[in-house]
Amino acid sequence: MSNVVYRAFPPLEFIPPALNPLFVRAVQWLLPTWLWGKTAIRQVEADNVEVLVDLYRQFQEGKIRFLIAFRHPQVEDPLCLGYLLSHILPHVARSKGVSLQHPIHAHFIYDRGIPLWAGSYIGWVASRLGATPIQRGKADWTGLRSARDLFANGPFPMAAAPEGATNGLSEVVNPLEPGIAQLGFWCAEDLQKAGRDEQVFIVPVGIQYNYIAPPWSAIANLLSELEAACGLPSESVETLHGTSLQGQDATSLELYPRLLRLAERLLAIMEQFYTRFYHQQLPQTQTTQGQENDVNEMIAARLQALLHTVLQVAEEYFDLQPKGNFNDRCRRVEQAGWNYIFREEFKDVKALSPIERALGDHIAEEASLRMWHMRLVESFVAITGKYIREKPTAERFAQTTLRIWDMVNRIMGNNVSVRRPTLGKQRVKLTVGQPISISERYPAYQASRQGARQAVADFTNDLQQAMRKLVNG
Repeated sequence: MSNVVYRAFPPLEFIPPALNPLFVRAVQWLLPTWLWGKTAIRQVEADNVEVLVDLYRQFQEGKIRFLIAFRHPQVEDPLCLGYLLSHILPHVARSKGVSLQHPIHAHFIYDRGIPLWAGSYIGWVASRLGATPIQRGKADWTGLRSARDLFANGPFPMAAAPEGATNGLSEVVNPLEPGIAQLGFWCAEDLQKAGRDEQVFIVPVGIQYNYIAPPWSAIANLLSELEAACGLPSESVETLHGTSLQGQDATSLELYPRLLRLAERLLAIMEQFYTRFYHQQLPQTQTTQGQENDVNEMIAARLQALLHTVLQVAEEYFDLQPKGNFNDRCRRVEQAGWNYIFREEFKDVKALSPIERALGDHIAEEASLRMWHMRLVESFVAITGKYIREKPTAERFAQTTLRIWDMVNRIMGNNVSVRRPTLGKQRVKLTVGQPISISERYPAYQASRQGARQAVADFTNDLQQAMRKLVNG
């Protein structure tokens, strides 16, 4: 199995922001070439950009501080947001007669784990762009202090994805992490202590991906590959529906039964795997016959039970209790694994005996293998069983099929850096929401410890609802 860590390392070092304005300008200039040449994206559009124009104007006048909370369905999201800030926003500002200082940029908060799988150069690039890393799943005080300082004092606004990780679905918002609201209240607190009167806002930004032409044929071909990987015979649409396409492109009507059949097969394989080799007890499997709605509900129920079981295998190894939603549990498993791999004792390897080094490497490898179970859950944490049924578009079909590809790819042991199949050219639409004031809620936050917790929870909930409206209308 690839992607396995075979040795222990010293603790992950913090990568401090080292903003280089010339580097920022160069990256912004090259960004369109990168987007059009290295991704499937061909168009980037944006609505309500004038809201951001006004926020940047007020920021540059020293009246406000703000953070852009953007949706995170795909890894290209920061690139699309960067394009919005560096190319679309200046054009809209000029059309409105608003003069802004350049470069128009933001301090991004990113996951410290990204350079581990994407390449160490990512940390170097992010640092020169003024981004700051944070380790998810633990109280990373160094990362939090950096983000907090940038929010209150940085030359640019902040940008972060409150979902914490991609879910692959343009129209489903994962539960938000409370860290964004907490940073907002800390910023208000720091400004008050410094005697500054700037107002603090968080502005939600929705990001949705659509295919320029519905890629039904590419989806059908990918389904065929996944069916073969799962040992399913290639059944024709005629066999499944009693009708023949006779040269026509596959549509949602023809592909849906194949997708359901694939989901059932994959579930059955994984249920048997965890029951036989990890001695887990799963609910009694029932045959999903009957009405389509019943099939969907049964698959969704089985999937939720399986995800819980898979996470439990990793949690039991790390001696963790299954608390919170799947996202919370994944973050705790991830951090526990990192604690086994990135060890304080390995700062000075020479001080360790060969036996100690060998045992450390053994534990790191085993922790990496246990984290593999958690990665499987990450691939499917947002799948509900209703996503396609509610709206059988090519986009939803493609997103769900690619989620299955992610899971199969991990099971097959392929490297996570393997590029996903490109099903078709895409356009991206970013929608800027109305800014939500942190400052207006700060009195309730500072009233008491309980008031602070409630204020963070309430703000996070309101931000969640705002982001859902941006993607669902």
